[in-house]
Amino acid sequence: MSISASIVNQILSYLLSSLGLYLIFGKCGVKKIWAWVPFVREYHLGVCADREAEGRIYAKLAVVSLVADIIYYCLEYAKISAGALFYAIAFAILIAEFLYSARLFLGLIKMFGKSRKWLPLLVIMAGPVLLYWGLSPKYVPKKKATESEMAATAKVLGTDIASIKDGLTVNITDRTVIDFFKKKILLKDIHMCIPKGHMVLLLGGSGAGKTTYLNAVTGYEKANANVTLGEEDVYFDYVKMMYDIGFVPQQDLMRGNDTVALTLSDAATLRLPSSVSAAERKKRVKEVLEQFGLLAVKDNLVEKLSGGQRKRLSIAMEFISDPTLFILDEPDSGLDGVVARALFEKLRAIADENKIVIVITHTPDRVIDLFDDVIVLAKDSGRTGRLAWYGPVDKAYEFFGKSSMEEILLSINQKDEGGEGRADEFVEKYADYIREEVG
Repeated sequence: MSISASIVNQILSYLLSSLGLYLIFGKCGVKKIWAWVPFVREYHLGVCADREAEGRIYAKLAVVSLVADIIYYCLEYAKISAGALFYAIAFAILIAEFLYSARLFLGLIKMFGKSRKWLPLLVIMAGPVLLYWGLSPKYVPKKKATESEMAATAKVLGTDIASIKDGLTVNITDRTVIDFFKKKILLKDIHMCIPKGHMVLLLGGSGAGKTTYLNAVTGYEKANANVTLGEEDVYFDYVKMMYDIGFVPQQDLMRGNDTVALTLSDAATLRLPSSVSAAERKKRVKEVLEQFGLLAVKDNLVEKLSGGQRKRLSIAMEFISDPTLFILDEPDSGLDGVVARALFEKLRAIADENKIVIVITHTPDRVIDLFDDVIVLAKDSGRTGRLAWYGPVDKAYEFFGKSSMEEILLSINQKDEGGEGRADEFVEKYADYIREEVG
C-alpha cells in the first residue's frame, strides 16, 4: 500500500471512530465536540469509561504514536531506512496503545452493562461498534460522566462580606485550574475578615486547599477573589503589597556557608524597597537580630546553627521587611516540643505588635493556647476546598462538638482518609452561621 493510501485509510478510520465517540460522549454527558479533537478524545474516552487516569496515559500514547507515524512517513518519503531501533520503539508504542485501549474499552463495556464478548470487536473495529452503540437506544451508560470535578454540593454563602480597614479581608469566589482538558475547582466560597493583632491557625487535611488558599491570599496565584489588607487591594497593588506580606515556607533556602548577619543583610537587600538607604537596612538587620535572639550568633555560619536557631533565622529573613501579614508553613517542622513552643511564643509576640500571623502546623494542640482564631478548610463531597469554620478557637470546639484540633480534623476528613466524612455537614452549618452573622 502506498503512503498516500495508508494516510487516507487512517483519516477515514479516525473520522468513523470520531463519529462513534461523538454519539457515545453525548450519552455519557461529555461535550460531544471533544470527539473530533485529537488526543483530547482519547482522554475523554477514559472519562466515559470511568477510568480517567488510564485515559490520561492513553492520550499521551496517542501523541507519541502520531510523532512516530510522522517520522516514519518522512523517512519513507526521503527513502531513508528507519532502522531496527525505530521499529522496536514503534512496536512497543503500538503494544502499549493496544493494551490501554483494551482497558478503556473494558471500562466502557462495564459502564454500558454489556458482555466482555464485545471487547475483540471494539479493539479491531472500534469505529463501527461505537457508532452502533451510539445510535442504538438499547445502549445507555449506567451513570453520567462529569466534565469537571464534581460540583461542590454543600450550600454556599454566595456573597462577599464587607472589608475591614484594620485587617485582612478575604472574599474568594473560587480558584480553578484546567487539569488535562478539564476544569477543576480547588477552592470555593471562602469569606473572612482577620483583624490585626490576631494569630490564626490554618487547619485542614491533605488536599483541603491550605497552600492554594495561602497563594490566593498573598496574590502569588490569583483566584477569582477580592483580597484587601487594610485599604490596599492585594491583587491590584501587588508590587507595593509584596513588601507588606511575609511568607516563610517549610523548607528554608539559606546558604550554609554564609554567616547569619550576611544572610539577613542579603534578605534586607531583596525584601526592602530600593528607596531604603544602606544605613536604614543595616539598622533593620540589627533590630531583627535582636528581636529573634540571633545577635550572639550573628558571625556564625548558617550550617553551624541549631535547628531552632536556623528556623528563627528563616523567619527573620521574611520579617526583615516588617510585614503586616506574616504567613508560616509548618515553622515547627523537625523541632522538639520545647523549642517549638518557644518559637510559637515568638510568633505570638509578633502578632501582639499589631500584625496578622497565619500558621500551618501539624501539631496544633500543643500550642493552641497561643492562637486567637482557627481557619478550618475541608474537602466537600466534590473534593473542593471549602470553609468549614473561621473564628475563635473556643467557639470552634463548640461548633464541631470536639475537644481538640485533632478531633476537629478527623471529623472533616473523608472516610477513605480515616475520618468521619462530615465535611459537607460542617460547611453547610458554617454557611448558615455566617449568614446569620452578616445578615
